[in-house]
Amino acid sequence: MGFFDSEIVQQEARQLFDSYQSLMQLGNSYGKFDREGKKLFIEQMEAMMERYRIFMKRFELSEDFMAQMTVEQLKTQLNQFGVTPQQMFDQMHYTLERMKAELERQP
Repeated sequence: MGFFDSEIVQQEARQLFDSYQSLMQLGNSYGKFDREGKKLFIEQMEAMMERYRIFMKRFELSEDFMAQMTVEQLKTQLNQFGVTPQQMFDQMHYTLERMKAELERQP
């Protein structure tokens, strides 16, 4: 069975995509959130990014050709912006840490 033939993989991919889409839409109103709303948004983003990191690690560890091609495609796309997958995750982590620090400075 191929990597993408797995119902579990397909379900997780859908859930990750749906979570990402929802959080991006919600993020458009981030500036209007109260303190607790901002904290919750950041926590949800952190959880989603961790799920994405684990999902991508499954791709990297898989011996399935299509999984390996997906990893290479991601690397190629990110390389166009001058970043690696690890740098992408690091930048997201840095951004979320900055958002938390800003939140702590607010009264």
